[in-house]
Amino acid sequence: MKTRMPTQKRSIEKRNLIIEKGFYLMCNEGYYNINTNDIAKYAGVSTGIIYQYFNDKKDIFIEGIKIYSNNIMFPMLNVLDTEKIDVKNLDKTFSTMIDKYIKNHTMTKKAHEEIMAMIHLDDDIGSIYCENELKTTEKIVSILENNNIKMENAKEKVHIIMGIVDNFAHEMVYHKHEDIDYNVMKDVVIKVIISILK
Repeated sequence: MKTRMPTQKRSIEKRNLIIEKGFYLMCNEGYYNINTNDIAKYAGVSTGIIYQYFNDKKDIFIEGIKIYSNNIMFPMLNVLDTEKIDVKNLDKTFSTMIDKYIKNHTMTKKAHEEIMAMIHLDDDIGSIYCENELKTTEKIVSILENNNIKMENAKEKVHIIMGIVDNFAHEMVYHKHEDIDYNVMKDVVIKVIISILK
């Protein structure tokens, strides 16, 4: 049966609810432990409704990955987009960006681990995640260039910076080692980012 993209408000809301509930369920209970019947029950819809909008649970998971990536990345990008970057105060700009990024890492450790596992286990899911990462990289490069921060190998450098920020956020949110001073670590991360950009 061919799926359809809803156009009416109520149908769009229903589809979004299925994505939200299905993604949450698969992340927290395990992708391979959940089927479309479980998702339908959790979302309060019939299985038939799910198959009107999605081919299978993987479609739901992929849509969830897109939303998850956007919800984390775009608030961070808004910091760059909404204010003129002061080259003399890059540390302040990156501090605000990192804070936004950490604030939006709201999933449980278990859910995060499930997402990371599926990115590596399923080529389609991994491809969507990588595609979103690349779009974010290009967006940051574009914002920096618009603020006269131009450099050789910009995409590669920005991608490395994204990895550093991501690792720091995971450390803060999911790992939390008692013997590490995270204020010191954040300062080190910012200094590394600025040194890469120069």
